[in-house]
Amino acid sequence: MTLPYTRLAAFYFAYYAALGAFSPYFGPFLKVRGLDAWQISVVMSLWYGTRMLAPPLWGVATAHARRPISLLRAGALATMLSFTAFLLPLDFTWILLVMLVFSSFYNAILPQFEALTLAHLGEDKRRYGRIRVWGSVGFVIANLSFGALLGALGYGWLALAMLPALGLLALSAWANSDPPAWPSKDESDAGFMASVLPLLRVPAVWVLLGATMLMQIAHGPFYVFFSVYLDEHGYAAGSIGAFWAVGVAAEICMFLWIPWVLARVSAQRLMLACFAIGALRWVVTAIFPEAPFALALAQCAHAFTFAAFHSATIQTVSGFFPGRSGVHGQALLYGIGSGIGGVIGALIAGGLWELGGGTASFLGSAVASLVGAWVVLRWSLVREASA
Repeated sequence: MTLPYTRLAAFYFAYYAALGAFSPYFGPFLKVRGLDAWQISVVMSLWYGTRMLAPPLWGVATAHARRPISLLRAGALATMLSFTAFLLPLDFTWILLVMLVFSSFYNAILPQFEALTLAHLGEDKRRYGRIRVWGSVGFVIANLSFGALLGALGYGWLALAMLPALGLLALSAWANSDPPAWPSKDESDAGFMASVLPLLRVPAVWVLLGATMLMQIAHGPFYVFFSVYLDEHGYAAGSIGAFWAVGVAAEICMFLWIPWVLARVSAQRLMLACFAIGALRWVVTAIFPEAPFALALAQCAHAFTFAAFHSATIQTVSGFFPGRSGVHGQALLYGIGSGIGGVIGALIAGGLWELGGGTASFLGSAVASLVGAWVVLRWSLVREASA
């Protein structure tokens, strides 16, 4: 089976290019719209909250669809159309409603595409990083471009500027197709009850989900307030984009290196290292916000706290959920790990920000990382033979 490398990479490029425009600058965009820190954290908690429901529901629809790729295409188009509402002068309530619709579609399609990519890869899943790295390339290009653009025009132009990136996402979804290795709908229906539901009783699955949730909680202040944090310490939009780019550049290097790493280090040991490095990253970010070199070094840790950790979890969950059931595995990982973890992380970040600003928020991230390290050290991610 020939791997459609270019088409898979193009989707990741487009998806994360849109995210590279959205993540660093949506918080400042909301601030320009008149929202305070707590309101911003509530909006962003909804962004993560939709990951709890949208991906699992989308996964069920995908598993029962005759042509799952049609759902991916429809979801990408709906993502673009719903985002256009941010062009309007919305108040807080309407911003919440639009975020609910937009993030439901945007968050639903990624787990489906992750499962599609893994199905194309077959047994050679260590090559995943070489495809996923193009998402990081898209992120950093959009990140730097939008930093320069919004530095010149202002954060209020974000909604209009993002539309071409979301249009590219819709086109890349249309260019992809279902993998021939996936079982038919009838085969996947029979396999779901027999193989997926019993896995929810496997302790290692919940250890993985818990660890992923804690890593997402640790990233809460980063994804919600990092740009606002830098802005309050006098950094211009271009400099803010550069700090994000440093992290993504390190992430790209790790995605290229990760096949070699995972061939030599177990996923569990790698995840433990990621939590330990993460704790140090957040302490440095909390204590040295006005030291550019220290912040840049801390951003380099994104290679571990995101890229290495993500690759380890993707490889682990794909072993539990093979074939088309991988859609359910990815949705579960995304919904509980990123969804619940994202909501908790965003709300805790907002609460700590009100109490002690960015310093308190990022020290909270360090605490979450230490708890995650304890979980991974204490329990096994290996499925027992009797399970």
